[in-house]
Amino acid sequence: QLVESGGGLVQAGGSLRLSCAASGTITSMNVMGWYRQAPGKQRELVATINIGDITNYADSVKGRFTISRNNSKNTVFLQMNSLKPEDTAVYYCNLVLIPTQNTYWGQGTQVTVSS
Repeated sequence: QLVESGGGLVQAGGSLRLSCAASGTITSMNVMGWYRQAPGKQRELVATINIGDITNYADSVKGRFTISRNNSKNTVFLQMNSLKPEDTAVYYCNLVLIPTQNTYWGQGTQVTVSS
């Protein structure tokens, strides 16, 4: 189970921090990440981080968003700075277990950036 928190409404240029806590049976090897889906658009990758803290970012968020994790608590964070109206979307936490590739999603948290 993945439980997200931290979404909300913010003005352009502002910051938000999303958190996602994973519970249940989690293998030591896994990748956690964040995806987002704006109205009328497909879900897209925002950022991922593996157990060794290797990160991957969408070009649209590089330099503005930072993903991090606390392995002891199976928690992943997304620090979002310099937010833009185009960042408005439902943000979903994602967990992929290695090597089974079993994939889990959170319920989503709304992020709205006003201009």
